[in-house]
Amino acid sequence: MLVGKTFHKALIYSGVLLLIVVLFGAAAMQAKASQSADLIAEGKQIFRFDTFGDEDFWGGQLMLHQAIQGEQFGGVGPGVSPATALAVGLKVDVDALPRSLQRQLRRGQVDLNDPAVTLALIKLDAVLGVKGFFNRNGSLSSIGITCALCHSTVDNSFAPGIGKRLDGWANRDLNVGAIIALSPDLSPFETILGVDRDTVVTVLNSWGPGKFDAELVLDGKAFNPEQVTDGVVTGTNVSGATLIPPAFGLAGVNLHTWTGWGSVPYWNAFVANIEMHGKGNFYDPRLDNADQFPLAAANGFGHIQNSEDLITPKLPALHAYQLSLLAPKPPDGSFHRRAAARGEELFEGKANCASCHVPPLFTEPGWNLHTPEEIGIDSFQADRSPDLRYRTAPLKGLWTHMEGGFYHDGRFATLLDVVNHYDTHFGLGLTDSEKSDLVEYLKSLGEARKEHDD
Repeated sequence: MLVGKTFHKALIYSGVLLLIVVLFGAAAMQAKASQSADLIAEGKQIFRFDTFGDEDFWGGQLMLHQAIQGEQFGGVGPGVSPATALAVGLKVDVDALPRSLQRQLRRGQVDLNDPAVTLALIKLDAVLGVKGFFNRNGSLSSIGITCALCHSTVDNSFAPGIGKRLDGWANRDLNVGAIIALSPDLSPFETILGVDRDTVVTVLNSWGPGKFDAELVLDGKAFNPEQVTDGVVTGTNVSGATLIPPAFGLAGVNLHTWTGWGSVPYWNAFVANIEMHGKGNFYDPRLDNADQFPLAAANGFGHIQNSEDLITPKLPALHAYQLSLLAPKPPDGSFHRRAAARGEELFEGKANCASCHVPPLFTEPGWNLHTPEEIGIDSFQADRSPDLRYRTAPLKGLWTHMEGGFYHDGRFATLLDVVNHYDTHFGLGLTDSEKSDLVEYLKSLGEARKEHDD
């Protein structure tokens, strides 16, 4: 009996201990999940609203805010109206607008040609990627930009250019060059590039909607003298600007950007410091190569140091938020399901696309770069990067950025043009119907591999 009682007590104690372990384990997991959620939420705020102190450049040096508000508010020129802002691709977050303002907009009671309305929208944090700093009288004292300027758009649910935020989507309507060209003072670019204002404006206006030239301030190469595809010259003096890429679907993807400069957090630091002109610290000795990056080497862009670092502490949360952004699935009816199912077989079989665009990442795991010769195009953009190669672009969510063309410079107007290029380059021998099926499959790709129903 004594043995039985002892065993019974031991069993009870063991059960209690197991329960404690389970409860503590569950609590620990919940705490970790909460910490992860907090980090992502912090990153979301950074992505949407943090300028990293870049207002000292965009407002303090370029004086862009003066052009936005116009003479009416102590600036210069006519100012930027909401109609103009929307025309150059800026987007408005409808959820940031008071209900009363939404009603007025619906009734046509808001003057969309009045720059004062633009200032009001900026003050509401309603203009994606634009952060205003205001004087007491309501005029702008400065202006800054955030990640969301280029890498968010809206769903147009309220009106064209006005709707709910779509973070991570590439804004292919945004004319970055035209916006910068409005700046009253372009001397920072004139000094770096060693040219006059008119030349800077010409270069900026050559970019067009949905493009940006991140390497311009590194090497000064504003134009590709000879664009070549499959051995044929397809353009001369083509702008060196590249298409704005999406910032979703990056989990598991190693190298970022069209030419694989580095990882996502590397590129975040690069852009925040060198392109956005925020205040942080950045190190990349590859930019000391004066032959390849003469402007970067001359200006010390590979060795940026600021005593007040407004960038580095924010990189972990920003990265966490970006990795949480899934590539959206295409809407129903946007592709032909049976054709997409056939296209998937071709993608992984006859067309051999999956040898580089490896599912489910749809890029190579590891060092996902290729020489220009491997993919059948000129080396202009690859030569502007440290590894002299092009990255295998992830394909998920292609349907969200069909504007502006495909490849880094938009040289292919349609997905069919891309398929035709690879058919020629690799001698695939695809029929017209097979090419069409491949296009439907590419349009079907979202965060998860699609199940193709009848």
